[in-house]
Amino acid sequence: MSFYRFARNLVWYLLKPFYRMEVFGAENIPKDGPVIICSNHISNIDPPVVGGAATRDVHFLAKEELFKGKFFRFFFTKLNAVPIKRGMKDRQALRQVLTLLKEGKVIGLFPEGTRSKTGKLGEGLSGIGFFALRSDAIVVPCVIIGPYKVGRKLKIVFGQSVDMTSLREVKASAKEATEKIMAEIGNLQEKHTQILD
Repeated sequence: MSFYRFARNLVWYLLKPFYRMEVFGAENIPKDGPVIICSNHISNIDPPVVGGAATRDVHFLAKEELFKGKFFRFFFTKLNAVPIKRGMKDRQALRQVLTLLKEGKVIGLFPEGTRSKTGKLGEGLSGIGFFALRSDAIVVPCVIIGPYKVGRKLKIVFGQSVDMTSLREVKASAKEATEKIMAEIGNLQEKHTQILD
């Protein structure tokens, strides 16, 4: 078992009973081939939660500050994290993500770029649309619903893939692609939001 899978399983099974986590739609993640999972962002522990709920290993973008020092660089690299400068303007990171997608890997992204303090979905960064348009990846929307409070239910929902074919054919802008992805995340959030016991 790889270090990533060991850490993912450990964190998932430690967190699951505290937040009563339930996963829906995991079958919407293709079993192979490049995939981009796009999720809303409400907590610092969203990456291990989404990663633990996913059926495949996920590579997440992480702010480059986390990689300072040899130990942390080694640690986060082993966790499949890709360092990126704030604002999605890091060309080296963009190329690395596209390379991973070409290799058929799964990338996990939080399009808002920062956590939502209210739980409401914010505006997405155009870099998300860039990845979707410049690759053949299947885009899977994801939402995390419910507060991170001990004893309260937390839902992780993976929706059906977002059809990017038409946008790729007309060479749409990254902003247009991002808006479509964010709309799907919003629809998924609205559909599944309910009072959680």
